[in-house]
Amino acid sequence: MYRSFARSKAHALGLVGTARNLPDGTVEIIAQGEKEKLEKFIVHLQEGSIFSRVDNVEVLWREPSADFEDFRILL
Repeated sequence: MYRSFARSKAHALGLVGTARNLPDGTVEIIAQGEKEKLEKFIVHLQEGSIFSRVDNVEVLWREPSADFEDFRILL
């Protein structure tokens, strides 16, 4: 549910990128957009949905290395 929650919030903010589950049970999210919108997105990710448990959100700021057309959930 967390990946769907992230996709919904990203779409609402006009962000693009990906979300995927990692083998250790964490979720990796790559997002691109305006810094102000990304900061709002991070707040949403820290809160999570009512169906998710968020223990920690680690944020790494980088220069874009790929072009995304939308926000997708990867399997």
